Amino acid sequence: MKVFAVAGYSGSGKTTLLEKLLPQMTARGLRVSVIKHTHHDFDIDRPGKDSFRHRQAGAGEVLLASSSRWVLMNELRGAREPSLAEYLARFSPCDLVLVEGFKDEAVPTLEVYRPANGKPPLWPAHRQIVGVASDQPLPPGFPAGLVALDLNDTAAIVGYILDTVELRGASHAVF
Repeated sequence: MKVFAVAGYSGSGKTTLLEKLLPQMTARGLRVSVIKHTHHDFDIDRPGKDSFRHRQAGAGEVLLASSSRWVLMNELRGAREPSLAEYLARFSPCDLVLVEGFKDEAVPTLEVYRPANGKPPLWPAHRQIVGVASDQPLPPGFPAGLVALDLNDTAAIVGYILDTVELRGASHAVF
Protein backbone atom coordinates (compact mmCIF):
# COMPACT_ATOMS: atom_id res chain seq x y z
CA MET A 1 0.00 0.00 0.00
CA LYS A 2 1.43 3.35 -1.08
CA VAL A 3 0.73 6.56 0.84
CA PHE A 4 0.68 10.14 -0.41
CA ALA A 5 -0.53 13.21 1.48
CA VAL A 6 -2.16 16.47 0.47
CA ALA A 7 -1.77 19.33 2.95
CA GLY A 8 -2.58 23.00 3.13
CA TYR A 9 -4.41 25.55 5.19
CA SER A 10 -8.17 25.43 5.63
CA GLY A 11 -9.88 26.77 2.53
CA SER A 12 -6.96 26.01 0.21
CA GLY A 13 -8.92 23.40 -1.76
CA LYS A 14 -7.50 20.09 -0.50
CA THR A 15 -10.85 18.28 -0.47
CA THR A 16 -11.87 19.73 -3.84
CA LEU A 17 -8.56 18.59 -5.33
CA LEU A 18 -8.96 15.05 -3.95
CA GLU A 19 -12.50 14.99 -5.35
CA LYS A 20 -11.06 15.66 -8.80
CA LEU A 21 -8.10 13.25 -8.47
CA LEU A 22 -10.01 10.21 -7.21
CA PRO A 23 -12.09 9.52 -10.37
CA GLN A 24 -8.97 9.83 -12.55
CA MET A 25 -7.08 7.38 -10.36
CA THR A 26 -9.88 4.84 -10.06
CA ALA A 27 -10.47 5.05 -13.83
CA ARG A 28 -6.92 3.69 -14.18
CA GLY A 29 -7.91 0.60 -12.23
CA LEU A 30 -6.38 1.71 -8.94
CA ARG A 31 -8.07 0.97 -5.63
CA VAL A 32 -7.69 4.21 -3.67
CA SER A 33 -8.66 4.97 -0.07
CA VAL A 34 -8.62 8.27 1.82
CA ILE A 35 -7.81 9.35 5.36
CA LYS A 36 -9.12 12.80 6.27
CA HIS A 37 -7.55 14.30 9.38
CA THR A 38 -9.34 17.08 11.21
CA HIS A 39 -8.42 19.18 14.20
CA HIS A 40 -12.09 19.63 15.04
CA ASP A 41 -14.34 17.36 17.05
CA PHE A 42 -16.77 15.55 14.78
CA ASP A 43 -19.52 12.97 14.95
CA ILE A 44 -21.01 10.94 12.13
CA ASP A 45 -23.70 9.63 14.41
CA ARG A 46 -26.97 11.25 15.55
CA PRO A 47 -28.49 11.42 19.02
CA GLY A 48 -31.27 8.90 19.47
CA LYS A 49 -29.92 6.37 16.97
CA ASP A 50 -29.04 2.93 18.32
CA SER A 51 -25.33 3.27 17.53
CA PHE A 52 -25.22 6.66 19.25
CA ARG A 53 -26.92 5.17 22.31
CA HIS A 54 -24.41 2.30 22.37
CA ARG A 55 -21.47 4.73 22.34
CA GLN A 56 -23.08 6.92 24.98
CA ALA A 57 -23.54 3.82 27.15
CA GLY A 58 -19.78 3.18 27.02
CA ALA A 59 -18.99 0.98 24.00
CA GLY A 60 -15.37 1.44 22.90
CA GLU A 61 -16.19 0.58 19.29
CA VAL A 62 -19.44 0.40 17.37
CA LEU A 63 -19.61 -1.10 13.89
CA LEU A 64 -22.57 0.08 11.85
CA ALA A 65 -23.29 -2.24 8.90
CA SER A 66 -25.65 -2.38 5.94
CA SER A 67 -25.72 -3.96 2.48
CA SER A 68 -24.26 -0.71 1.05
CA ARG A 69 -21.46 0.20 3.50
CA TRP A 70 -20.09 -0.19 6.96
CA VAL A 71 -18.33 2.12 9.37
CA LEU A 72 -16.38 1.39 12.52
CA MET A 73 -16.55 4.14 15.14
CA ASN A 74 -13.92 4.09 17.85
CA GLU A 75 -14.22 6.20 20.97
CA LEU A 76 -10.83 7.34 22.24
CA ARG A 77 -12.25 8.32 25.63
CA GLY A 78 -9.15 10.29 26.57
CA ALA A 79 -6.62 7.89 25.03
CA ARG A 80 -4.01 9.38 22.70
CA GLU A 81 -4.89 9.80 19.05
CA PRO A 82 -3.49 6.92 16.96
CA SER A 83 -0.59 7.67 14.61
CA LEU A 84 -0.98 7.72 10.86
CA ALA A 85 0.69 4.28 10.75
CA GLU A 86 -1.88 2.91 13.19
CA TYR A 87 -4.73 4.30 11.10
CA LEU A 88 -3.19 2.86 7.93
CA ALA A 89 -2.96 -0.58 9.55
CA ARG A 90 -6.77 -0.62 9.81
CA PHE A 91 -7.30 -0.22 6.05
CA SER A 92 -8.24 -3.04 3.73
CA PRO A 93 -5.64 -3.73 1.04
CA CYS A 94 -5.53 -1.05 -1.65
CA ASP A 95 -3.06 0.45 -4.10
CA LEU A 96 -2.92 3.95 -2.66
CA VAL A 97 -4.07 5.82 0.43
CA LEU A 98 -4.44 9.54 -0.08
CA VAL A 99 -4.07 11.40 3.19
CA GLU A 100 -5.66 14.80 3.68
CA GLY A 101 -3.83 16.52 6.50
CA PHE A 102 -1.21 14.92 8.77
CA LYS A 103 1.22 17.55 7.47
CA ASP A 104 3.88 16.58 10.01
CA GLU A 105 4.06 12.90 8.98
CA ALA A 106 7.04 11.62 7.02
CA VAL A 107 5.16 10.74 3.83
CA PRO A 108 5.50 12.47 0.46
CA THR A 109 3.18 15.47 0.55
CA LEU A 110 1.75 17.86 -1.99
CA GLU A 111 0.96 21.29 -0.59
CA VAL A 112 -2.14 23.01 -1.94
CA TYR A 113 -1.16 26.67 -1.78
CA ARG A 114 -3.39 29.64 -2.55
CA PRO A 115 -1.70 33.01 -2.01
CA ALA A 116 -5.17 34.62 -1.87
CA ASN A 117 -5.72 32.90 1.51
CA GLY A 118 -3.12 35.24 2.97
CA LYS A 119 -1.27 32.37 4.69
CA PRO A 120 2.41 31.59 4.29
CA PRO A 121 3.39 28.44 2.40
CA LEU A 122 3.98 25.28 4.44
CA TRP A 123 6.94 24.06 2.38
CA PRO A 124 9.70 26.01 4.10
CA ALA A 125 9.00 24.29 7.43
CA HIS A 126 7.89 20.84 6.27
CA ARG A 127 10.60 18.75 4.59
CA GLN A 128 8.18 15.99 3.51
CA ILE A 129 6.55 18.39 1.03
CA VAL A 130 7.77 17.26 -2.38
CA GLY A 131 5.59 19.49 -4.53
CA VAL A 132 3.27 22.49 -4.46
CA ALA A 133 0.05 22.88 -6.43
CA SER A 134 -1.07 26.47 -6.72
CA ASP A 135 -3.51 28.59 -8.68
CA GLN A 136 -0.95 31.44 -8.85
CA PRO A 137 2.77 31.76 -9.58
CA LEU A 138 4.80 30.66 -6.57
CA PRO A 139 6.58 33.22 -4.41
CA PRO A 140 10.24 34.17 -4.77
CA GLY A 141 12.55 31.74 -3.03
CA PHE A 142 10.68 28.65 -4.15
CA PRO A 143 13.27 25.84 -3.88
CA ALA A 144 14.47 24.20 -7.07
CA GLY A 145 14.02 20.77 -5.46
CA LEU A 146 10.25 21.11 -5.18
CA VAL A 147 7.92 20.47 -8.10
CA ALA A 148 5.50 23.29 -8.94
CA LEU A 149 2.15 22.18 -10.37
CA ASP A 150 -0.86 24.05 -11.68
CA LEU A 151 -3.69 23.37 -9.24
CA ASN A 152 -6.13 23.25 -12.16
CA ASP A 153 -4.16 20.63 -14.11
CA THR A 154 -5.46 17.54 -12.34
CA ALA A 155 -4.08 15.14 -14.97
CA ALA A 156 -0.56 16.43 -14.29
CA ILE A 157 -1.11 16.16 -10.53
CA VAL A 158 -2.35 12.57 -10.87
CA GLY A 159 0.71 11.71 -12.98
CA TYR A 160 3.01 13.37 -10.46
CA ILE A 161 1.50 11.50 -7.50
CA LEU A 162 1.58 8.14 -9.29
CA ASP A 163 5.19 8.72 -10.35
CA THR A 164 6.17 9.73 -6.82
CA VAL A 165 4.70 6.59 -5.24
CA GLU A 166 5.83 4.43 -8.19
CA LEU A 167 2.34 3.39 -9.30
CA ARG A 168 2.22 4.83 -12.82
CA GLY A 169 3.46 1.59 -14.35
CA ALA A 170 1.50 -0.76 -12.07
CA SER A 171 0.59 -3.90 -14.03
CA HIS A 172 -3.06 -3.89 -13.00
CA ALA A 173 -3.59 -0.26 -13.88
CA VAL A 174 -4.85 0.76 -17.31
CA PHE A 175 -3.02 3.76 -18.78
